[in-house]
This record gives sequence, structure tokens and C-alpha cells, in this order.
Amino acid sequence: MAMNTIEEKQKTTASLVIKGNVHEQALAKQSKVLSAGTVSLIEKVCEQFSEEMTELLHIRMQKQQSIDEGTLPAFLTETRQVRESDWRIAPIPEDLQDRRVELTGPVDADTLEKGMNSNAKVFIADFEDALTPSWEHILNGQQNLRNVINGVGNKTDSANNDAQATTVLMCRIRGLHMFEKHVTFKGEPIPAAFFDFCVYFHNNYIKLLEKGSAPYFYIPKLESHLEARLWAKIFSFVEERYCLRPGTIKCTCLIETLPAVFEMEEILYELRPNIVALNCGRWDYIFSYIKTLKNHKDRILPDTQAVTMNASLMSAYSRLLVKTCHKRGAMAIGGLAASIPSEETLINTQLLTQVFNDKKVEASHGHDGTWVAHVGLIDTSMAAFEQFIGASHKNQLHVTRDVDAPITAKELLIPCQGERTEEGIRLNLRIALQYIQAWINGQACVPIYGLLEDASTAEIARTSIWQWIKHQVLLSNGLRVTKSLVENMLIEELAKVKQEVGDQEFTHGRYTQAAVLLENILLADELVDFLTEPASNLLIA
Repeated sequence: MAMNTIEEKQKTTASLVIKGNVHEQALAKQSKVLSAGTVSLIEKVCEQFSEEMTELLHIRMQKQQSIDEGTLPAFLTETRQVRESDWRIAPIPEDLQDRRVELTGPVDADTLEKGMNSNAKVFIADFEDALTPSWEHILNGQQNLRNVINGVGNKTDSANNDAQATTVLMCRIRGLHMFEKHVTFKGEPIPAAFFDFCVYFHNNYIKLLEKGSAPYFYIPKLESHLEARLWAKIFSFVEERYCLRPGTIKCTCLIETLPAVFEMEEILYELRPNIVALNCGRWDYIFSYIKTLKNHKDRILPDTQAVTMNASLMSAYSRLLVKTCHKRGAMAIGGLAASIPSEETLINTQLLTQVFNDKKVEASHGHDGTWVAHVGLIDTSMAAFEQFIGASHKNQLHVTRDVDAPITAKELLIPCQGERTEEGIRLNLRIALQYIQAWINGQACVPIYGLLEDASTAEIARTSIWQWIKHQVLLSNGLRVTKSLVENMLIEELAKVKQEVGDQEFTHGRYTQAAVLLENILLADELVDFLTEPASNLLIA
């Protein structure tokens, strides 16, 4: 099939070059996503903010180096005045005041339509953890969002175009650490977050405003209030450029990194005209805890299954987020339930009971809503939250948690109790193998052992093993974790995965490539920041 570059059909500029390849048959549809106006916005945002973004990533590295050398994360002394002064965020738009259950998923057309026609209050179209960033996937996802907002090709107008539709659309863009290699600015790949934001905004802001909504974003992987300040500048710049009322663009920030949990109030303050909520990105938070404290031998977590929301560090994180948000007039959104409903009645009943109890804990903490990864979990999660919110309220902003004792840095940093087991390592190896194989094959949202996994799960699995190797952890059965032990286990678990998926699937998949990649990052002397970085080199396009 003939291949052409978008730049042959699409305008580029002296500074911004679009290099992505797509199939000829897709060019006509996908070129609509990258109009001259969209390209111009991308260029202007890169021109104004790329240098600042680069400096912020350098600050991240400096902070991590300090932690690696023994410093522990803490609340900032230099921003004490922000935490102690009286201020609130701007009012929350009407269509974002009830967020009891938010469904998250990838940006393929079928998932988008099902999500927008579900009874979830919000559907989060995820360009980060649920997308492999091939050029076609990225552009198809943006085109799918444009279609659903305009009611093109849908069974119903599912983007709130009629009186019955109540699901609000939000776009989760990629994190600041990711780069869009298919687009360069002055010869360098641009921040993927800038690309996702500009394309979604320019293509859809008019239609969203016509519907009484607005461009709503989820901002992932923030590590500091300085990064929030960058987004505040970008939002203000774009609103002014498009002659929009300040505060038109709204965002929810995921608190899914350990450094960010110590700067939640400052993040809200920097974004106060535009922000409406913070979210407990619980799985990425566990990953960040391991990654951030990787050199601290006294901060090693047990098997992942033991790190529940009832664990001290997770409970403190959840309660602090609620207290912080409600103090400032922002909503607090809980973490993700990733279970997949079972066709077996007894198993499904047990699964839904577990989900209900998990969501009940979040609701009891005062969260205003929560995330689910499967439509089959919406009703159960909704029921848990309605026990606390009821019919007379849309949220729990009235739950201030003022009577709580202050949550200290010690509570947020202390590791939870639990066993470190051989089966825990073996399970992590099988999960990481299967997820990486799917990811390099173009699938980033994957059912594995009854859970709908995204990148965060594989990140927890491989960073946990890496840290156990580094510190020669002693397992519950007396085995000491070493590189050679993990090498042997990986060979055995690859064989087990082959047995589980069958010879045909294994032969036609990319399991061996996934195993080589996993082995390389597990046995590396330095922890790889994000496994998607080396994995992206194995993407077909």
C-alpha cells in the first residue's frame, strides 16, 4: 500500500515540521485533524513554552537526584503562605459538578461511542496510559473525538447533543515527559502534551461551547506546582489568542506522583482560574512511590496486592487530597477500579462486592467521584457513592474533613506492611510480559488475569522487581532477589505465558521481543524512568 507523509498534503511552517507517515486511504480523513489553524496553534505554543518545559524537566532531574542521595520529599517551606492564606478556585461549571463515576478508556471509535452512551457522568478519552503512540493511533484518536463531539457516525449524538445525553467528555493528554517524535519544532520532537492539547482544543472548542460545555482536560504526571504554573500560562495564552473568557478551559490534575502529593494546594493555586478537581491516580502513584524512593532501602513496598487503599500511606494520600480540594472549592476524584466483570455468577458477585467496598471507602473519605475501566462497574460504583452523596447533592464539597488531624509527611512516606513473595515476582513478570507484548503490538488497554490493565500496572510490576534486585530483598520463602534469580524466573514465566496463551498466539505475537526488553530494563544498573520510552522504539509506526 502506498505511503505518503502528512507534510506532502498538509501545511507545515519554517519551524514546525510534521513527519508522521500514514496510509494513503487515511490521509483524507486524518488531514482534517491537522488544519492550518491547528498547526499554527501547535507552533505558537511550542514557540512560547518549549524552553520553559525543558527547564522544568531539568528541575525534575535535580529533585530526583537529591532524593536519590538521601533527601525525602516534604512540604515546601517557600510556599507556606499559599497553604496558609485564604483563597478558592473559580466556580465549577454546571456540567462538571456531578462526577460520581467516571469511565476511562482508549480513543478508538467503538470505545468512545460506548463510553459516551453509558450512564457514567464523565468519559475520559485517554491518550496517555491507554494509547500506544503510533502516528495513526494518535490521529485516529483525535478524529474519533472530533466525530463524537460533532455526532458523526454515531448511533446517537453521544457528546451531549440531546436532552438525554448526560455523559461529559474529557480528554486525558500525555504527560510532560513524553515527546511526539512525528512532529518537530526547530528540529526537536515537540512535547506530546502540547500536541494533544492543541489538536483537541482547536478542533473542538467551538462545538463544545455551542453545546454549553467547554474543552475539559485531564493533566497527568505533574510533579510540581511549577509545572502547574506552566499549564496555567498555556491556558491563558490560548484563551486570549482565541478571544475566550479567562477560565473557559477547565482541567483536572491527576495527583499520581509522590512529589506532587506534597504540592497539591500549590497546584490548585497556580491553576485556580482553570482547575476544577484533583484525582487520586492510585496505580501510577504506587509506581511513582517506588520510582522516587528507589534508593531508599527502608521504603520498599510488599507485593502489589497488599498496597490497597486501606494501607496507611494510601489512606493518608486519599484523605489529604479530599481535605485539600474541598478547602479550596475543588472536587476530589478517587482512583481506578480495573476489574473486568465475569460471566460466572458467583465470581462476578464477589468481584462486584469487592468493587463496591473499595468505592465505599473512597466515598467515606469524602471523594466526589471515582474512576472505573469497564462499563460493567458503573452501576456498582454509582451505588456506593450514592450512599454518601444522595439525591440532594451533586458532590461532597460540603465534607471538609476539618476535624482531621494534620496529615504529615511521615504518614505519606511510610511503607505499608505485607509479604514480599516469590509468587509476587512471578506474577509481576507475567503481567509485565503480556502488557509489553500487547503495547508494542499497538494495544495499550489489555485484559490480563481479570483486570483491564494500562501502562501503570506494568510500571509497578517492573519497578518493584528492579528495586528488589537493587536492595537484594529477602523473600518470605528465604530466597534473596538477585539478577540471576530474576533472569531464571523470567525464562520460566515466559514459558508459562506461552502455555497460557497457546502456541499460535505466542508465535504470532511479540512475546520474545517483550521478554528481551523486560530483561534489559529489569537488569539495568539505573532504573529506566518509563518503560514506554524504550518500548516506543519497537512500535511499527
